[in-house]
Amino acid sequence: MIDERAKDTLHGRLRRDREALLWKLDGLSEYDARRPLTATGTNLLGLVKHVATVEARYFGEVFGRPSPEPLPRWQDADGSDLWAAEDETLDQVVGFYRRTWEHADATIDALPIDAPGHVPWWPEPYADTDLFAVMVHVLGESVRHAGHADILREGLDGRTGLRPEHEKRIDEEARAAHRAKLERAARTAASSTG
Repeated sequence: MIDERAKDTLHGRLRRDREALLWKLDGLSEYDARRPLTATGTNLLGLVKHVATVEARYFGEVFGRPSPEPLPRWQDADGSDLWAAEDETLDQVVGFYRRTWEHADATIDALPIDAPGHVPWWPEPYADTDLFAVMVHVLGESVRHAGHADILREGLDGRTGLRPEHEKRIDEEARAAHRAKLERAARTAASSTG
């Protein structure tokens, strides 16, 4: 049945992208995992904490299956899910994310793809929705933030890729040559148009 195939496909992609996001923390110190890497303070551990909170809310309270993890009320969201406080370790945030997966997976497994849900922070007429729409939304959030994490990690130490088995040894000389080629192309295009 197409509904079960769609559900299995979305769930499989979500599982894959969860692992990809966590892999971006592989081998990092507490400092490098949490230090601000953009002008707005975006950091790798904060991305993981945020995506964990997103999953906890969407696969929890939206379907009347509140997360067993303590969460502030969504109405009180203050951005603290985007960074790890001094007393939150990398292992604690990763543990929170993994426990959230278990709860989210149980919700996904227990409900049909058309199970009704209510997202109180979505505007009307969209607040009443279903598991399919929530899975697509959460997958989009996960992919978006895994992409952010990929770029942040590359900026930290040059590591790139979706999964460890696809990672290649960093060839600094080849990277520098490629970057120089792109820079020349950008400068040539800019000078020819303006």
